[in-house]
Amino acid sequence: MTHRVEDTTIAHVMETLIANGLDGMADALSVLMNEAMKLERSKFLGAGPFERSEDRRGYANGFKDKTVRSRLGELGLRIPQVRETADGQTFYPQALERGLRSERALTLAVAEMYVNGVSTRRVKEITRELCGLDVSSADVSRAAAKLDEQLEAWRTRPLDRVPYLVLDARYEKVRHGGQVVSCAVLVATGVQADGRRSVLGVSVALSEAEVHWRSFLSSLTERGLHGVKQVTSDDHEGLKKALSAVLPSVPRQRCQFHLQQNAGHYVPRVSMRRDVAAAIKSVFNAPDRQEADRLLGKLCDSYRDTAPRLVAWAERNIPEGLTVFALPAQHRLRLRTTNGLERLNKEIKRRTRVATLFPNEASLLRLVTAIVSEVSEDWEASRIYLNMETE
Repeated sequence: MTHRVEDTTIAHVMETLIANGLDGMADALSVLMNEAMKLERSKFLGAGPFERSEDRRGYANGFKDKTVRSRLGELGLRIPQVRETADGQTFYPQALERGLRSERALTLAVAEMYVNGVSTRRVKEITRELCGLDVSSADVSRAAAKLDEQLEAWRTRPLDRVPYLVLDARYEKVRHGGQVVSCAVLVATGVQADGRRSVLGVSVALSEAEVHWRSFLSSLTERGLHGVKQVTSDDHEGLKKALSAVLPSVPRQRCQFHLQQNAGHYVPRVSMRRDVAAAIKSVFNAPDRQEADRLLGKLCDSYRDTAPRLVAWAERNIPEGLTVFALPAQHRLRLRTTNGLERLNKEIKRRTRVATLFPNEASLLRLVTAIVSEVSEDWEASRIYLNMETE
């Protein structure tokens, strides 16, 4: 079926441009868009207005007025409506859908500018310069609400088997109850069954207390997290208790990097620090658990008289950093520390320091989720992090 824009339509467009010049571009575009959508409806139905055709699949059902903001100004559009067809298909003009996609992308950009600390006034300046559009505080709020819907969907997406889980927390300043408080950002990353990394979830809480960690871990299991063989984390007391409650049978690997740092607090003399650090490093770099235990015993014997506090600390804490020896040798290097998650935390800090102080927990959660979801998408699209065939 062939369609042709009516000569009266073209004439109307030309008259508008002649009368108003470039200022009439919005009205002219509205006329053309309305005509294009009518033709698209006719093609969808298999017949034009009042046309009899054996190919007809449904009937027109009037128009719905809609105002769309564009770079040329506001467009007064009449969206063609269609009664539901026999096969249950619905109609929406593709030309308009593509335009609305761009509009949604703009609103999301506006929301991200806002949560990154850009003022509403500055957002207006940016959008006016780039797109010729003005945005209001209400526009920013609506954009943030749309962004929240997408980010909530990402935070609650289903999970699957995750052999290796890595957990950590960082703090940001937030206004709460009329005061400025430090708010904990809980982050979980993992290596999935296919060997690729992903950010599994993020949560914002007023502290790292057991109840918050337990709630966060429970949300991961409720979303389908299972098959965890090892958890790598730092020495968070609340986290340890929460793991015992939610994942009681999963071994925990304490971050070796932080253990190495903590050891320095128990060395009595600065002159001893280099040798102690080398001895602890040799324990962590041992080829197997048996050799690691032997080297730890040797370290303790060497410093029992000269650094008794160091020895007491080492005997109690360093074995928590040796759990990783139960894993395949090819997996140990990347799972013996939380360094990968620490780098993610640095990326979060790079973006959150623009805002400096968040007005509430929701705004902090919005920005952090936007950041980590982007990172997770990059991780999942990149090459395999671990070869899981050696499990």
